[in-house]
Amino acid sequence: MGAVNLLAFDLDGLAAYCDGLGEKRFRAQQLFRWLHQKGEADFARMSDLARSLRDKLVGEAVVAAPALISEQASADGTIKWLFDVGQGNAVETVFIPEHDRGTLCVSSQAGCAVGCRFCSTGHQGFSRNLGTAEIVGQLWFAERRVRERLQLPEGERAISNVVMMGMGEPLQNYALMLPALRVMLDDHGYGLSRRRVTVSTSGVVPMIDRLRDDCPVALAVSLHAPNDALRSELVPLNRKYPLAELLRAC
Repeated sequence: MGAVNLLAFDLDGLAAYCDGLGEKRFRAQQLFRWLHQKGEADFARMSDLARSLRDKLVGEAVVAAPALISEQASADGTIKWLFDVGQGNAVETVFIPEHDRGTLCVSSQAGCAVGCRFCSTGHQGFSRNLGTAEIVGQLWFAERRVRERLQLPEGERAISNVVMMGMGEPLQNYALMLPALRVMLDDHGYGLSRRRVTVSTSGVVPMIDRLRDDCPVALAVSLHAPNDALRSELVPLNRKYPLAELLRAC
């Protein structure tokens, strides 16, 4: 069995993992803060963790973002990364700076099954859902990278907003996206406001209803047309969840 990637866990999941190691919940909180507030991957540097826990983690666990293929930076500070997620698949993550915020657009799938006519991701087809560690790993990597690039002082965040608006339809990867959202919101993690975490969808109505109950973050809906006839032509999902049904869920 391979090492466990700790970026796959929200705080409850990490507490359960630590419990399996014979450690108390407060150790999971300490570890969670090292991972997400400090962006640390080296267990030896996690100075307030008991040495016994650090020794257990070595060889059993890792902290790893997807492998970087390329980075492109524009003059206005926008940065686009391409990550290798295996089996010939790659996903993009984009950092967009503005005067009052830093927004990260995060991918949730390799490819997409929705097949909107205008979308290049849809034309490449669907390969697979990204795991929670691969979703969180994009934020973990970008926060570290931008902090270093901007030479921000310790404790100052580079990324203030996250939008699930990269490759894929996030609500068709609901079970693996939900823990990632909880990591983003957790005060021991990134501590983002619910209004600063947005899930963008083409209109998967049942999952909009679930998201409202499970993790009520901001919602963005891609309409692309003012009526069902045109929208069904552009966004095939509209044939299953037409506008009236979608707007009721919104």
